[in-house]
Amino acid sequence: MVGMISIYALAAVGMSMQFMMIINLFITLYVVGGNALISRFIGQGRKKRASSLLFSLGIFAIFLSFFVSFSGYFWSESIYALMGAEPEVVLQGSLYFKIITMGIVVIFVDALLYNALSSAGDTKSSLYIKLFSAGINAFLNYIFIFGNFGFEAMGIEGAAYATIIAYSFNIIAYLFLLKLPDSKLNLIPIIRIKDLQRVWNIGWSASLERGISSFSFILFIAIITAYGTAELAGYQVGLRIEGIAFMPGFGFAIASMALVGQSLGEKNKQKAFDMGIISGRIAYIFMGSVGLILIVFPEFLVSFFTQDKLTVIVASKYLILVGLAQIPLAIYFIYSASLRGAGATKITLKVNVLSLLFLRVIPSYIAYKMGFGIVVIFIIMNIETLLKGIIYWYIYQKREWLDTKV
Repeated sequence: MVGMISIYALAAVGMSMQFMMIINLFITLYVVGGNALISRFIGQGRKKRASSLLFSLGIFAIFLSFFVSFSGYFWSESIYALMGAEPEVVLQGSLYFKIITMGIVVIFVDALLYNALSSAGDTKSSLYIKLFSAGINAFLNYIFIFGNFGFEAMGIEGAAYATIIAYSFNIIAYLFLLKLPDSKLNLIPIIRIKDLQRVWNIGWSASLERGISSFSFILFIAIITAYGTAELAGYQVGLRIEGIAFMPGFGFAIASMALVGQSLGEKNKQKAFDMGIISGRIAYIFMGSVGLILIVFPEFLVSFFTQDKLTVIVASKYLILVGLAQIPLAIYFIYSASLRGAGATKITLKVNVLSLLFLRVIPSYIAYKMGFGIVVIFIIMNIETLLKGIIYWYIYQKREWLDTKV
């Protein structure tokens, strides 16, 4: 729907997703450590301890969100300009991102509740909540962006309002779910500083990894932006469509993270190792199958987002290339998530940072300076994915991560 506004609006929303990756480093502070600890508590049969930790992390998430909202609101325009975007993209992006950051508290709390329930073994409730929420989001987009049913057409701002309202629905639904006696988790108003410290010990390295990785991604986006708005929009469209393949990978990564943590809580290392292997095999099939679709029908998929010819060409080339890389991407998703579920976030920090910087960003910059086209940048990105998948496979098979203390 945003693509129907203009190519500038499409590029602006796409860039905002990269900025959200930076914001996610704050979410990572409490989510990754919380996942590892909650899953272990559940594996040990300590539901009350897990529930009190969830309450503590909720307070922390709300407190943290206010600082992010303030910074994002006042710096949004400068961030877009710093990325080298065209003036119209800067204008559209700042309009969108200011609204998103003002509602960042619901995004922070939603991420916590979603991940906590997943770590406890309840993914079905989130499925139903997210499905209904997605319907609300799409319907409100139709109303707010285009001005249907008597509403004023708000364009890109309407998309932002629709997103925040949908997230707010998620929070209400989750709070209702947590009050049910048979829920996997409840909210118990007890704050244990010791547990928060344990979360921090795991979360700081994961957050640092996310921060450096996000900065690397922004540098990568800046390189693509230098090619032009159509190339940027094509990359963003391709990335959204690739999300069709991402989602099964993310789903099984969450499952692997939860099951590995629970198995280690049961003190069963072999079971923890097997959970990652099984999750990986299923993810290979799903992501590999979707990758084949990306390769065979790229232009058809892109046509749902935009009719701009150059954007269609760029996005189609991107999809063909990333379609070839879905299986190594699945390896990366599952095995890195398994290590995080075990609390081995220092390993993922080293691998992801070094891989993104030395195998993606620096080679891409060199290729751009040497005058190579955008396709070469996409090829470099895929090579980095392949090598990172091989590295994670090797680390996983060594099993040393199973001895991580939480």
